[in-house]
This record gives sequence, structure tokens and C-alpha cells, in this order.
Amino acid sequence: MAELIYYCGTMDSGKSTLALQTEHNHASRGRRGLIYTRQDRAGAGILSSRLGLEAPAIEVTEDLDFHREVVQILSHGERVDFLICDEAQFYTPDQVEQLARIVDNLGIDVFAFGILADFRTRLFPGSMRLVELADRIQALQVEALCWCGARATHNARTVGGVMVLEGEQVVVGDTEGDAVVAYEVLCRRHHMRGVTARTAQSQHMSPEPLPFARD
Repeated sequence: MAELIYYCGTMDSGKSTLALQTEHNHASRGRRGLIYTRQDRAGAGILSSRLGLEAPAIEVTEDLDFHREVVQILSHGERVDFLICDEAQFYTPDQVEQLARIVDNLGIDVFAFGILADFRTRLFPGSMRLVELADRIQALQVEALCWCGARATHNARTVGGVMVLEGEQVVVGDTEGDAVVAYEVLCRRHHMRGVTARTAQSQHMSPEPLPFARD
């Protein structure tokens, strides 16, 4: 039975690497798939990993109808055994429903990869619909780490190294470099306190000791 599976985690948890690995594993067994992505850091039409791996992909736009496109490909006699859908948090709820129809009506596996929540800890619309419809939801096993060394559970948006909680839900940035708008993963404690790595460094903060720690 075909499935709609959503692999999700924070930034830096290896979702794009897993997407590329999943495509490789299925293609190496003779299966034919399509790769989709939206607003990848490397530019339009590319699925890229922070490890330096990348592959050409179909750029997802607001008006793309997944179901219609796959049916057209099948009607031309081409095989489609699976779909790789990266940056799925940016898909519209309607597009997620199209992916579910591909699984149910066409018997094609869909592997979606994305981030659950935005910098305000609110679910992305695409991720919300995937959680509602997916046959399986898989938390990524690679744990991203906060600057303090704890497991990172939240995505933070920074401007000049300072965490912000206002603005458009989608603003393309990166977790590396000196971009004005950037992103950083934090544990819940430091996300709620607004303490980024740069803030901690400027205030000469160190990871806070456990309550029972002694000097």
C-alpha cells in the first residue's frame, strides 16, 4: 500500500539530507521518482543539503497542482513510483491534499520532509495539514543542538543576531553566514527567553547549571 509519510524536525536536523538519501535508495532499486522543493537555500529548482549534496528538483509554486501534474506524466506513458517533497512546510493545504490523493488514487508513495513550526512556534499551514492527513509522521533522528548543548526544539529568526517574534511567516534566510535575516535553532528555554548564541556571547553567558549542581 502506498503511503504519505511526513518526516519533520527543526532546522539542522538533516531533513534535506534524508530526502536525498531516500531518493537515492529508491532509485537504486529501479524505482522512478519526482523531486519537488520550494524556496531551497540553493535557489529555485534545487534540493540541497547543508552537507553539500544537491539534486535538480521541480520548484513548487502556489498554482502547482501535484495531482494534475502526475496524472499528465502518467498519461504520456512514463512511470512514477514515488515523490520526494522537500520544504513541505511551504506547501499550501490544498497541495497537501493533492499529495494525499496521489497516494490514495494513484498508488504512489509520497515522502514529505519539512519543519513543523515557524519562528513564533506556530505550525506552518502545510505542516498542519500534513499532520492531519499523513499515514505516518516520523520525527527526524538527528538532533539539532542549541548553543547551550541541549536538544534544540524551536526555530528562531534573528535580525543582526537578535531574536525577533514579528514579521512575515516566510522569509528566506540561512543558519550560517552574516545575513541580516538568519535562523538559529534553540532549546525551548532559550527560545522563550530570546537568548541566541550571539546574545549569550555578548553577555558572557554559559550554559546554565542544573538546579542541583554545586560549585
